[in-house]
Amino acid sequence: MNASDYVTATRTSYDAIAKTYTDWVSAELTAKPHDRAVLGAFAELVLATGHPETLDLGSGPGRITAFLTGLGLDATGLDLSPEMIASARSLYSDLEFTTGSMTCLPYPASSFSGLVAWYSIIHIPDDDLDQVFAEAARVLRAGGYFQLAFQLGDSVDHFSDLAGFDVDLDFHRRSLDDVLERLRPHGFSPVTRLEREPDAAGRFPESTRQGYLLVRRDSGDRLGEDHY
Repeated sequence: MNASDYVTATRTSYDAIAKTYTDWVSAELTAKPHDRAVLGAFAELVLATGHPETLDLGSGPGRITAFLTGLGLDATGLDLSPEMIASARSLYSDLEFTTGSMTCLPYPASSFSGLVAWYSIIHIPDDDLDQVFAEAARVLRAGGYFQLAFQLGDSVDHFSDLAGFDVDLDFHRRSLDDVLERLRPHGFSPVTRLEREPDAAGRFPESTRQGYLLVRRDSGDRLGEDHY
């Protein structure tokens, strides 16, 4: 699958499942205390920079964007799927959501002090991941924080059916080390690395270990602001 094919397939798949997906994840955070704790720590660090502007990359129906807003951040959501964005705008009409790609962010340089990619790099193939991280570095201010969450592993699993809908989605499982080493060349340094065992019996069953990686964009004295 080439770059344009996977983008189209991902957009079309999430457009198809948008309503069902929105209903399914609506209460997910209430059932996952570890996730809330990770996001809470991230929000506290971003607020400490004095600049609360935060971008939720791959925001889907907006639940993470809204949660971060409730923690005091000025959060904006971006998603590839127009139907997901429509759901987010319907649920959270007071928040800003934009349709767009993580490989070409529609924002000026140094627009945010916080970025979140909450299970949104899982559909990005290796060939495009560097571009995603380059764009993240471009829009994140020096000293800002980037929180990622993703399933751990070393495989690419293809799904053609999800919740009874025809989809065409690749799920890329990666290690914390792999993702961190891809982030380093773009001026990111590690802050926190966490692993969690799958919650197989919970309300939202998981089959893989979960990874959480928090990185900080190097300050201007280590990485020139005109580097990107």
